[in-house]
Amino acid sequence: MHRTIHRMYVAIAALGAFASVAIAAPLNVTFGTSAAATGPRGPVGQDFNNGVILAVEDLNRQHLRIGGREVVWKLIVEDDQGDPRQAAVVAQKFIDSRVAGVIGPDSSGASYATVRLLDAAGIPMIAAASTDTRLAHMGSKTFFRVVGDDAGVAAAMANYLQQNLHVHTVATIDDRTAYGQGLADAFARAAEARGMRVVGREYTNDKATDFSAILTRLRGMQPEAIVYGGTFAQAAPLLRQVEHLGLKSVVLGGDGACVQGLARMAGPAVRRMVCVDSGLPVDRMPAGADWKRRYDSRFGAEAFQAYSPYSYDATMVLAHAIMRAGSSDPAKSLPMLRSTDYNGISREHLRFLPNGNLVHPDVTISVYREGVKVPIKVESEGA
Repeated sequence: MHRTIHRMYVAIAALGAFASVAIAAPLNVTFGTSAAATGPRGPVGQDFNNGVILAVEDLNRQHLRIGGREVVWKLIVEDDQGDPRQAAVVAQKFIDSRVAGVIGPDSSGASYATVRLLDAAGIPMIAAASTDTRLAHMGSKTFFRVVGDDAGVAAAMANYLQQNLHVHTVATIDDRTAYGQGLADAFARAAEARGMRVVGREYTNDKATDFSAILTRLRGMQPEAIVYGGTFAQAAPLLRQVEHLGLKSVVLGGDGACVQGLARMAGPAVRRMVCVDSGLPVDRMPAGADWKRRYDSRFGAEAFQAYSPYSYDATMVLAHAIMRAGSSDPAKSLPMLRSTDYNGISREHLRFLPNGNLVHPDVTISVYREGVKVPIKVESEGA
């Protein structure tokens, strides 16, 4: 009899221990991140992913808990190659994997292919590099953006040309991608609204290296400024050829063109470039200097390009919303995202408009002096 009772106590104790282990089982929360991590834009895409990786590592070091369970933050990293078709495949993979949210993609074209899919699935998407203005006007209830858009960048370009350089005639060249065309179109509207004359609209593609025919035509039009809508892979040879052909025009580019590697690729011709970037230089961000030291220690200083502070903040904003909601269910975390007021690496009081755009985004205008990118002006849109 005593042995039977003893066995019962042992069994009950074992069940209690099992229940305790079950209750204490960790809660896995998985994010997805998508960028063009290979090809010409590979270093930029990998930098974007690095920001997310660093954020997930920092989150796991905090041992955060939801409902008494420690949260284990996990990450699915995908290479969308900057291709909208591949981005759609990646988005479906994220949906099938039931991720709690997506950071990226890192290009506007890939983001277009992703927005509606994630919206239909009710999964939040935080853009940390895609700046095309139209993304926030697609009717998505799950789209958010921690950088400014091309309308703000274009307005800053036009203001600088008019107020600082007293330019009257401008031309645009774009690579026909969603980002490049969107920036060129936004700039043309902003320039014309300020009384400048757009004397040429030229088009190329995102794989071109020879711009001699385009630049020869523009040389005959004599624009005082040329705005390039595209990325650094084409901006570098474009600058060299502007110099070679003797054009007097100043060249302006957005954040896609003005990444860390542009000066090395363009050589001395980089002095022709005026950069108008959404956001602040990392050393002027509220917590940028300390964060950059940690980034360099983790990935190497040469890995940094442009977007990792924003992809880091995007990840932290998403995690912060989940912790406030006490759930990784997007139906519960989405209302928390909409009411975000987060002090991040890239800025304090990171908040969203109803369409998901960032409230009062910053824009930085920089020039190159002896190959070094030097900020000369910072604006805050709508502040």
